[in-house]
Amino acid sequence: MVSPIAVNSDLGALHRMVAGYYTDKVTRHGPTPAGVDWSCLPTQEMRFVQLLKLCDFSQPLSLNDIGCGYGALLSYLKKRHRHASIDYLGVDLSAAMITHAKRLFGDRPLTAFEAAPHGTRVADYSVASGIFNVKLDQPLATWEQLVADTLRRMSRSSVRGFAVNFLTPPPAQSRTIPELYYAPSQQWRTHCEQVLGARVEVLPDYGMREYTLLVHTA
Repeated sequence: MVSPIAVNSDLGALHRMVAGYYTDKVTRHGPTPAGVDWSCLPTQEMRFVQLLKLCDFSQPLSLNDIGCGYGALLSYLKKRHRHASIDYLGVDLSAAMITHAKRLFGDRPLTAFEAAPHGTRVADYSVASGIFNVKLDQPLATWEQLVADTLRRMSRSSVRGFAVNFLTPPPAQSRTIPELYYAPSQQWRTHCEQVLGARVEVLPDYGMREYTLLVHTA
C-alpha cells in the first residue's frame, strides 16, 4: 500500500497564485491556446482525444471540466461528438477565464460555468487537462498536496470516472524547467488505485512528453 499524501486543509493561497498566473495568460493572449498556456490548437486537441477516451458518448452523460479555461473543450466536443447529449459544467480558478467562457459558450443548452477550485456537483465523468503541469515556484511537496487533493475531489464527484494528464519526467541528464511539474506514471496510478480504490489505465505515447490517466471509479 502507498501512504496517502497529507493534504493541508487550506490550499487557498496556492489556488489564488495559480488563478493569477492563468488570469495573466488569458489577459495577454485572449481566449486562445496560448491564453491557457498551450503551444497550439492541434496539441491542445490531442490531449482532449486522450481524456475523452474515458467517456461513453452512446448515451446522455454529465461532464465536469476542471480547469476549463475559456471552454475550448466545448468546441472540440461540437466537432467530434456533435450528436452526443452532454450536460457540461466548466470550472476554473480564474474568474477571467470564466468570463471568456461565458461570453463564448454561455448561451449553449446544458452548459454552465463556475469560478471555483472544484466543481459543486457530482457528474458521470470529470476531466482535467494540464492543470498540474505548472507548479510555479512551489515546493514539490506543496504542489503534490494540491494534486492529491484535486484527485480526491474528482474521484468523489465522478460517478463513472475521471481523466487527468501529467508531464513525463525527461530522460536522465536532460534539462528540466523548475516551474514545471513532472511525475512518473506509476506514482499517481498507484495513488489512484490504492488510495482512491479505482481502476486505472495509462495512455502514453501519443506524440507528446506526457501521459493520460483514465481513472475508473465504477
